[in-house]
Amino acid sequence: MAESITVTTPGLTSIQDLGRLRASRFGQMTGGASDQYSADVANALVGSPRTAPLLEVVAMDFGAVASIDLLVAVTGAPAEVQVGGVTRPQWEPFVWTAGEELTVRGIRDGLRVYLAVHGTIDAPYLLGSCAPDSVLGFGRQLTVGESVAIDVDGPPIDHPHFRMPLFRLGARPAAFTGCWTIDVTGGPDVHEFGSTSARLFDTPFVIGDNSNHIGLRLTPTDPGSPVPRRDRSTEVLSRGVPIGAVEVPAGDEILVLHRGRGVTAGYPVLAVVTATALSQLGQARPGQEVRFRKVTVPDAVDAYRSQRRSIDLLRSRVANAFASLRIPLHTETTSAQHSSVPQMESA
Repeated sequence: MAESITVTTPGLTSIQDLGRLRASRFGQMTGGASDQYSADVANALVGSPRTAPLLEVVAMDFGAVASIDLLVAVTGAPAEVQVGGVTRPQWEPFVWTAGEELTVRGIRDGLRVYLAVHGTIDAPYLLGSCAPDSVLGFGRQLTVGESVAIDVDGPPIDHPHFRMPLFRLGARPAAFTGCWTIDVTGGPDVHEFGSTSARLFDTPFVIGDNSNHIGLRLTPTDPGSPVPRRDRSTEVLSRGVPIGAVEVPAGDEILVLHRGRGVTAGYPVLAVVTATALSQLGQARPGQEVRFRKVTVPDAVDAYRSQRRSIDLLRSRVANAFASLRIPLHTETTSAQHSSVPQMESA
C-alpha cells in the first residue's frame, strides 16, 4: 500500500542512492551519496537493497511526519534524532510512529546524515539512478509540505513479546573526529612533481568554503606552506579523470574531485583518493583539517574488501533478526519498476 512522509522542515535534503555506476561512458557525472558507506549501512539496517533510494540530509535541520508506522535507520554524521520529541539512536533501526514528527537536528563533526526506510521510496530515475544531477537539472532538494510516496510491502512492525522491535545489530559507525586522515594512492602524474610530491603528505590542509559534491578545494593550514608543484611546463591535455583525483592547478590550493565531478579535466593528477576514504571526504566540512596518507593499491583494495565484508555480515544479522520478527527483506529491484524518466540502454 502506498503511504507517504510529509516534509515539515526540508533543510538541504534530497532523495539519493549510490549513483550511476556506468554514467561516465555517456559523459555524465556519477553522482550519488557522498558518504557511500553510511548510505549503504542505512539501507542494510532496514533490509533494503544497497542501491535503494534514501534521504540525504546535508548540514541543516530536517523534519517530516509519516502516514504509517515505518521502520527506519539514520546513519552518517552525529546528530540529535528524535521521534515525537523522544531521542532515537543512530546506526540502529527504530520505529517512526505514524503522525509523529521525526527530526534530525544539530548535525556536527560531519556534514551528511542518511535516512533509510523499510519500504520503497518513490523517485524518478535516470540511467538507473535517482541521484540528482545538478548539470542536467535532474532531481532537486525537497521542499516544505512536500509528500514523498513510500510503497510499504510488509505487515505492521511488531515484536511478539515487547510489541515494538528492539535491535542491537552491531553496525560499525564511521569515525567523526573533525580532523580527517585521507588515504590516497599514486596518481598518473606523480612522476611530474619530483620531490615536491611529499608536500601532499607533510602539509595539513583546510577545506575551503567553496567545496561541494563536485569537488573539494583545500589550502595549506599554514598559509606560508607551499603546495606540490609540477616540474615541467608541457601542456596537460584534457583526459578522463577518476572520482577522487587529487589535482594540482596553478596557485596555492589543491582540488579533490568527488562524486559530482565532470568526467574529463586538464590539471595534473598527483594522487587518487581510495574508495573508503572518499566516504570520509563526503563528510568533511569546510574549515576542517585534512591530512593525506599514502597507501599502496593492494592496501586500498584490502581496506575496501574489509569494509564490504563488514556490511555483508551486518546484512546477514539483519536477515536473521527480521526473519524472527516476520519482517520481510526487500529484494533487488530494477529502476524501471519505479522510473518516470525513460531509461537509456548502454551499447
